[in-house]
Amino acid sequence: MDKKILLIALIMGAIAIMLGAFGAHGLKKVLTVDQLNTFEVGVRYQIYHALFLLFVANNAIVTSKEKGIVLYLVVIGITLFSGSIYLLSTASLTALKTKLIGPLTPIGGLLLIASWLYVFYCVFAKK
Repeated sequence: MDKKILLIALIMGAIAIMLGAFGAHGLKKVLTVDQLNTFEVGVRYQIYHALFLLFVANNAIVTSKEKGIVLYLVVIGITLFSGSIYLLSTASLTALKTKLIGPLTPIGGLLLIASWLYVFYCVFAKK
């Protein structure tokens, strides 16, 4: 499980860096400052959670089963949170219907919060 989490964290981090560079260089000319700032929020949270997964993968206090739960919470959370932010901030460039995408952001955020609180619980509950 540790290797799987580590690999996902590394890919998630690499993608966040690529998207950050794309936002800073490729989208700078076609998005407003507010849209770019919003896009950067998605990138920032994605990189934070890639680092969080690195921490979880390398922590002996959290069991393999608990790490698996954290992994799913983070991957689904980042997909919904950052993914929806990427789509919403670039909606002026696409024909996407943002009414359906908007509600995904807070759901993803709740899953990310749940992942941190779950790790807190796992560590706190240990003797």
